[in-house]
Amino acid sequence: MKKSMIPAVMLLCSALSAYGQDIDKLPVITVSGTAEVQIAPDEVLFSLDVTKTNKDLQIAKRLNDESVGKILELTRRFSVLPQNVQTSHIAVETKYESIRDAKTKIFNEDGDEIGKRVFRGYEVSKTVTVRLTDILRFEEFFAEVLKTGVSEVSSVKFETSKLRENKDKAREMAMKAAKEKATAMAAAVGQTIGKAIKVAEWNTGSQPFANALQANSMNSAGAFTESLVTFAPGAIKVEAQVTVSFQLN
Repeated sequence: MKKSMIPAVMLLCSALSAYGQDIDKLPVITVSGTAEVQIAPDEVLFSLDVTKTNKDLQIAKRLNDESVGKILELTRRFSVLPQNVQTSHIAVETKYESIRDAKTKIFNEDGDEIGKRVFRGYEVSKTVTVRLTDILRFEEFFAEVLKTGVSEVSSVKFETSKLRENKDKAREMAMKAAKEKATAMAAAVGQTIGKAIKVAEWNTGSQPFANALQANSMNSAGAFTESLVTFAPGAIKVEAQVTVSFQLN
């Protein structure tokens, strides 16, 4: 039984190989099709960094925990689901600064003045990401975030929960665009197109509206200016690009 299967497999492979070679000999027309769908965002992804420094490690940790706790409490007030809140990138570092003294100069081995290395304290950092699905409350939530003691709003991204269905829609539109282009090009030389021989899709993804606010966006009093909480979410572009080879009749 096994011996009889081997020739059958070999015949099938030979047939597929011959079929592939026949396709290569067919007259074809290869075109590309692109499409873009613009959709309104329905959720916002915040990336919030909290950094506290103190010469006492326990105090630095407590200050950091207090700010993070305020953020977590804020998410509960805005009914953010637990799975849409994540604490990550927890780090503890020792920080030093260089102080130069005109009377006592300190140089490195290359002859450059580096000053005296002074311990500043322990830096405790955490990153909290929050996905707000009620986009109508974005500005209200953002204004409250800025009161929690956050050190940096590293990013604010307007996204969509309907990316997959809009990606499918864009791909379908791109395929239709490719077919229309191939039909027009073939007609220009007095021919028509047949069935699609080969289809390939290029990964173009989506382009969400995003913005980043750094800690240096604070004023001298240590508070964010009000203008930073006014945004126009804009639209998210979902793109698709395909390459299709049609048989040319």
